[in-house]
Amino acid sequence: MTANLEYYKVYYYVVKCGSVTRAAEMLALSQPAVSQSIKQLEGALGIKLLKRTPRGIVPTTEGRLLFSYVEKGYEQFETGEKRLMQMRNLERGEITIGASDMTLQFFLLPHLERFHEEYPGIKVSVTNGPTPATMALLRDGKIDFGVVSGPLQEENGVSMVSVRTIEDIFVVGKKFAQYQDAVNSLKLLEQLPLIMIDQSTSTRKYVQRFLESNGVFVNPEFELATSDMIVQFALRNLGVGSVVRDFAREKLESGELKELKFDVQMPERDFYIVSDEKNQMSLAAARLLQMVRATGRTREAFI
Repeated sequence: MTANLEYYKVYYYVVKCGSVTRAAEMLALSQPAVSQSIKQLEGALGIKLLKRTPRGIVPTTEGRLLFSYVEKGYEQFETGEKRLMQMRNLERGEITIGASDMTLQFFLLPHLERFHEEYPGIKVSVTNGPTPATMALLRDGKIDFGVVSGPLQEENGVSMVSVRTIEDIFVVGKKFAQYQDAVNSLKLLEQLPLIMIDQSTSTRKYVQRFLESNGVFVNPEFELATSDMIVQFALRNLGVGSVVRDFAREKLESGELKELKFDVQMPERDFYIVSDEKNQMSLAAARLLQMVRATGRTREAFI
């Protein structure tokens, strides 16, 4: 660029105001400083840009050509600055999140609702997928953060914050009433038709590892894409449903489903917020996480 960018700013205001005096007031500069900037710009470009008329200062023919470009550029700067301030003040912005149906429904959704009420100008995009898919999005820098279900292995550069506890259980309908009141052996699951979530999910891998570590090897009768459908299949007595308690809570409380008890308890596990420690997330995403963490691990926040 031939001339100092500040000279173009002064030139923009002088043409807009049609007066050195008014331009100086707008820029909080002295009149001599404004006049000197114009002279410097004309000298650098080697052409006369302004002329005095009875109507005030106006651009020359060459000056009008230059101003047509300066005006577009300067107004783009102003627009960019305005948008940036809106993002800083959380009036605009975007958050990208990765979450499964389970973590979205039983943890994230109430927080998103509260955040949207407070910051309606922020766009929130949620990519649904199981834990492995969400972790891949995080590694690729495609999301600000993710909410996933454990267990998780520690990963270099990834922050993992536990936010709530979940419990995996087995539920049945009335057809399996003979097993409802007893403390059963886990081996019973090898004999009964089993309804489980798809193998690609962290939930399925966790339950399968637990069973196999206790010498129980199962071949599910049904493998379904969602836990809601597992509940529906169990209600229709199609087998023993393996679900996180939250999905079956309503049907358990109404008595339509019963929980099977076993001699070995499956350990509880957690939901985690995961984020990339190396990449700074957006201001809006940081504010959402701040609100989530301020809520704490209270049961009321999750149900």
